[in-house]
Amino acid sequence: MGKHAIPEPYKWNDSFQVFYDSIDKQHQGLFDGVFAVEKAPGDGGKLAALVKIVGDHFSAEEAMMTAKNYPAFSDHKAKHDEFLGTIKGLSAPVDGKTVDFAKDWLVNHIKEIDFGYKGKL
Repeated sequence: MGKHAIPEPYKWNDSFQVFYDSIDKQHQGLFDGVFAVEKAPGDGGKLAALVKIVGDHFSAEEAMMTAKNYPAFSDHKAKHDEFLGTIKGLSAPVDGKTVDFAKDWLVNHIKEIDFGYKGKL
């Protein structure tokens, strides 16, 4: 598990702000998507929705990084690709261990990796 506490209930809060409104709104949607899968682990539609919003968010964030020649882009994209590959390989029902992994990954990715681009995009 990462070093940052996972909020319970699993909701985005101001401690996750990167101060780009579009990204902060997308991050809120990611939290909501993981929470929805946790509440209905057998619902393949909720899992598919999560995969879509994660992919859409990563594409938008990566486009912002590319536009600004963000120096850590390739490392950041590799982390995105690995996570997206993991969740694309899931099927319902999603077990609790996998949900906990997704929660932890998102919290720590935002606070450790995404915070690196604050003020640079």
